[in-house]
This record gives sequence, structure tokens and C-alpha cells, in this order.
Amino acid sequence: MKKTTLKGLLAATATSVAALTASSAVAQDEITVAYFLEWPMPFEYAKQKGTYDEVMGVKINWVSFESGVKMSAAMASGDVQLSVSQGVPPFVVATSAGQDLQILDVAVSYADNDNCVVRSELEIDKTNAGELAGKKVAVPLGTAAHYGFLKQMSHFGVDVASMDVVDMDPPDGAAAIAQGAVDMFCGWGGSLRRAKEHGNVLLTGDEKTELGILVFDVTSGPADWVAENGDLVAKFLKVTADANAMWADPANHAEMLPLIAKDAGMDEQATMDTISTFKFPTVEEQLSGAWLGGNAQTFMKGVADVFVEAGSIDAALDTYENAVNTGPLQAAGDM
Repeated sequence: MKKTTLKGLLAATATSVAALTASSAVAQDEITVAYFLEWPMPFEYAKQKGTYDEVMGVKINWVSFESGVKMSAAMASGDVQLSVSQGVPPFVVATSAGQDLQILDVAVSYADNDNCVVRSELEIDKTNAGELAGKKVAVPLGTAAHYGFLKQMSHFGVDVASMDVVDMDPPDGAAAIAQGAVDMFCGWGGSLRRAKEHGNVLLTGDEKTELGILVFDVTSGPADWVAENGDLVAKFLKVTADANAMWADPANHAEMLPLIAKDAGMDEQATMDTISTFKFPTVEEQLSGAWLGGNAQTFMKGVADVFVEAGSIDAALDTYENAVNTGPLQAAGDM
């Protein structure tokens, strides 16, 4: 398996951690928040309405990213203060490398919207997945898709070392499978939808969940910055939670959908098709043992151990309990 790219990203992340302290003194009359295009979520309704700026009393600069790995690097350099919907695996990769990041909430759970697709012509499904040995696969290394890929190959008994693994962001991977340049694609969102036009998934979301392949994203931020701006973070999480609660009532979909679609850069039908596969846990659910009250920390340790075993990272932390900070979310729940 090709590991150089991820190792390089880890090294770059680790060396730029030192820059974080110097940059944390940025004036807090404005902050920069990272998010994904083609990844529709209720927070985008509040984003379009200007609710975050209004409630927080600061200007929010929203910047779109292609992967959670790049979000980590931007937070390490001090260019980004908060990342919405960062995948757990890239978060684990960064914290395992020594970057002091914290999970602040569970942004979304989406077992069906992060998956691997095999080209139709190969006629490979879960009954003959062993035939993937030797095949070429596009995977964004260090992401939720990478973790899911490793776990699925382990389940099917396919030796990843026998495959030609190419590090590609999902939009590039989707283009590659469409062109027949790769045999398999792993990714999420709009890219996954496009890839499925040229192939089939091996396992459904429910089948993956049964195997313990949880798929969820978080809102994350640098620990130092969060410590200095706890009230600001709580207000941010409160706006997000309110948007999620509003979306939970289907009566609000007609009002919210057009703005969410606009912000995500998608048409309304594609937006609804995607967001309907998402689950947005309430603040109470997030603080429970099923999520940030214990299970998420255990899951992160499992992700790290799988990456170590695959040779993708050098070492895991003994525990990831310090990588979760529920203080601001609890404060948001009391607002």
C-alpha cells in the first residue's frame, strides 16, 4: 500500500502545530470556519441567514475544503478556527500525530453516504469481493472513506498490500472511475453519487454499521483556541443545534431546503436525496454514552489501531478521551 502521501501529510501537520500558538492571538472580531460543498446540512440554512454572525457577534468567514485532512492542516496553521463535519478518521490521524484538536459536537451520522464503489464491468459484489486483489482503487487517505475501505477489505479478506491504492480526493476519484482509470472508488457526498452511476457498493450502510464501521463527522477546533473562546464556541454550537432541531420537523423543509441546496452548491432534489440519508443527533443524544459520553472515544481508539496496523500512521494515543471537549456543547444545551 502506498503510505508516503499520508505520512507526508502527518509530518506537515506535526511541524505546523507549533505555528498554532503564534496564530491564536488573531483578533476575534472575525473567525474562519471550514466546511464541505455538496454536503448538505441544516447548519447551512443558518449560515445563509447570517444567524451565526448575528448570535456570535463576529464575522464568520466560511471556507470550503475537499477533505478533513486538509481541514486539520488549516487548523494547525491557524488559518481555520473551527471545522464543521470533519471526519473522525482525519481527526484521529491529526491528534495521533500530536496536533491538539478537540471534538466539540457530533455534526452528522451517515453510514450510507460514505462508501466504496466497484466498476460495473468487473461484476464484483460482496459474494466475490476477493477478486478485488490487484485492483486499482482511489481513496482519500486518512479520511472516513479510508477507514471504511480498510475495514471492508479486512472483512472480505482482501490484502490491501496487493492493491494499487491511489490517494485521491473524492471529486477526482469520481472522475477517475467514470473514465475507467480506477477499478474502485471510495468517498462521500456528490462524488459518491456520481461514482455510483458507474458501479455498485459492496455493503449497505446498515451492513457496515453491523460490522462496527460507524461513519460520523464532528465539529472540531484547536484546543488552545477553544479554551480561550469557550463562549463563542458554545454560541456556534447552539446555532447549529437549533438548525438541526428545525430540520427535524418536516414542516420546515420547504423553507429550509432551497437555502441549504444553494449553500451546498446542489439542486434541491440532489440535496434532499443526500440529506435524507443523514442523521443529526440532538444535543442530549450527543452528550450520552452512545456518542461523546464514551463511545466516540472508544471508536477513535479503534480507528487509530486500524491505521497503525495498516501502516498508515506510526502510533496511536493511549486514549482519545482528552480529544473530546463537551463543555461548550453542554453550555449550548443550557442556552
